This record gives sequence, C-alpha cells and structure tokens, in this order.
Amino acid sequence: QGAVKRQALYACSTCTPPGAEPAGICLACSYECHGTHRLFELYTKRNFRCDCGNSKFKNLQCKLLPEKNKVNSGNKYNDNFYGLYCTCKRPYPDPEDEIPDEMIQCIVCEDWFHGRHLGAVPPESGDFHEMVCQACMKRCHFLWAYASQLAVSKKAHDIPPLTKANSLEDEGIVLKVEESEEQKKEIKKESGVEHHDTKEEKQSEQFNEPSTSSGYCSKFLQKFPMEIAETISEFSFCKLKELQSKPFVKKDTATFWPSNWRSKLCTCEDCLKMYSELEVQFLTDECDTVLAYENKGTSDQETERRDPLMDTLNSMNRVQQVELICEYNDLKTELTDYLRRFADEGTVVKREDIQHFFEEFQSRKRRRTNRMQYYCS
Repeated sequence: QGAVKRQALYACSTCTPPGAEPAGICLACSYECHGTHRLFELYTKRNFRCDCGNSKFKNLQCKLLPEKNKVNSGNKYNDNFYGLYCTCKRPYPDPEDEIPDEMIQCIVCEDWFHGRHLGAVPPESGDFHEMVCQACMKRCHFLWAYASQLAVSKKAHDIPPLTKANSLEDEGIVLKVEESEEQKKEIKKESGVEHHDTKEEKQSEQFNEPSTSSGYCSKFLQKFPMEIAETISEFSFCKLKELQSKPFVKKDTATFWPSNWRSKLCTCEDCLKMYSELEVQFLTDECDTVLAYENKGTSDQETERRDPLMDTLNSMNRVQQVELICEYNDLKTELTDYLRRFADEGTVVKREDIQHFFEEFQSRKRRRTNRMQYYCS
C-alpha cells in the first residue's frame, strides 16, 4: 500500500540487531514472517512503509509480498528501532529503573519520553491529549506563540508572567515594546510628516482589516459583497502573526496540548510553506492523531461485529421483516435437519451436497410462493 498514513509497527532485533541498519515491520509481517523472533513494539508511526524482506534484511524474504523496493526512502528511523527511548536512551520497560514513571510520545518526532525528562511536570494524563518534546519545540519554535494561548500547564499558577520574546532566542526572555498609535503620530509630526487617515484606511477598518500602504486591497474589496470580503479576509489573515504580536514566553521544556488544538493552527499560504520546510505538514491534519487512529480501529471493530441480518431487517418495512424472519427460520430448521443426517451417519459433507440442498430449498420455496397469500388488512 505504500507509506501508510499511520500504522502499528515493530522492530525485529533478531533480523536487525544493534549495529545493523534500522528497519520497521508491519503487524501482519510480525505474525507471518517474524513469529518466533524477538520484537520491539514501536506502537504507531506515520507515513511508514513496511521494510520486511528488503535490503535491510540479509537472509529473509517477506512471505506476504516477496517483491519489494530495496529501500523505503520516505521512512524515518530513530533509536526506538533498537528498543531505546527518551533522551536517556534506555529500554522500556527498563529493568534497572526503579522509579515509577509513565512514557509519553512526542507527536512530532514520535519518540517516547519519561515524564521526568521533559523539562516540565506533565499535567494529569486526562488533562492533555498530545505532547511536543523539548527538541521539537526548539526546532518548531513557532509553536511557542500558540502555547501561550492553547497549551495545558500542570497548574494555573505554574504559568510564568508573560513577556514578549524577540528573535534573540538564546538570550532567554526578552521584552519587545511596540509603539502605540499616539507615539507613531507624535514621531511623524516631529519628522515633519502629518498623519492623515486615507479613504483606504477607513475602509479597511470597516472590514476589520489592517490598513496597507497601497489602496489595492480596499479597492478590491469594494467590488465584492461583505460576505465575500470576509471570506477573503479569513484566508489571507495570519493567526500566527497576530499571536506573535502578543506577549509569549519561550522555555526549554516540552509542551502539552488539549484536544482539537491542531484546528487552531494557521493555514495561510506563508504558514503552510513554513510547515513544509519544517516537515510538519501533518500538524494541520486532525486525522493524524493517535486518538483518531484508535477511534477508527474501534469503529472498524464495531462494523465487523455488526449482525448483517439485523442491518437488513432495519432497512425493511414490517411486512418484509416478518417474511424475512419466517424464511430465515425455515432455512435454519431445514439446513440443521439436513446436516444432522450426515453427522448421524459419520459421512463428510461435500460441495455437491450443499448445492443439492439449496436447489431443493429454492424449489420448495417457489412452490410455497405460488400459492395464494392472505394478509390482515
């Protein structure tokens, strides 16, 4: 199927021991091709294609799909494929670790971390749905602007006073002061330029849009009804820039996020380009979450457990339901009686016997339906 959007994966230490190239195998191959091997459970990973039997496996051919690409270049690997997790690079469960601690998966790098190695005390497990580790927060620093509004902290008083951080990230928390409108006017007056509201600025205020140096945007909006103008504004507006203009704090810690926080991320053209450059496009896909994957599995299981007879009955009217139930009971009774003869005689039921039964059953059914039927009015 190529790179599956999200699937359960395993690593085989029998076929790819430490020192060999890392490789991941799917659930089906873990049963069919590696049933007696020592496996590491990797839980789920995104955009991964099963490596079983490719060039990473020297003496193994995949039983399910022998012809495979030599390398799956789109796959991403880390220490998890050798059974090591977290910044401490320890196995899980760790026989030498006596400290009780839960492991939490980062939704960006998909590594697993001990709660005590995240730089922050995790909130209660039911209070957050996803976590981004310290290293990924440093790489995806734009998330700090969202964290000030969306992230979950252990306690309300754990949130430090908010100050605005500028581009000097390595200097720590730095205050960035913005000029007020009065200050801007004063500066322009002192420089000999009197500030006048233009027609374009007034019109941009009407649409709740920031004024621009050119009148193109406002002239363009004049040609459209208010509804269309608001739609255009929504797509051109950058949520991230608005959040970055407000106070926020960058820290060297992991962050914890509530459900549906991904829907709050900006999807303007500039932000989408940034996600692509950072290789985190999946953050805007709410179906990428482990919760969505688990819910889909639960839904599929419920569908498999559903009784097809009951589904059919629910789609029929009352008369059809009664007729179907009667036919079903007749079939069940006659088939049971027919098969009992074979059981009593100790003979094998052949394909021809079953065909013969259904031919006879259909013939008896036609004889019944040819008679006059009466219904209560």
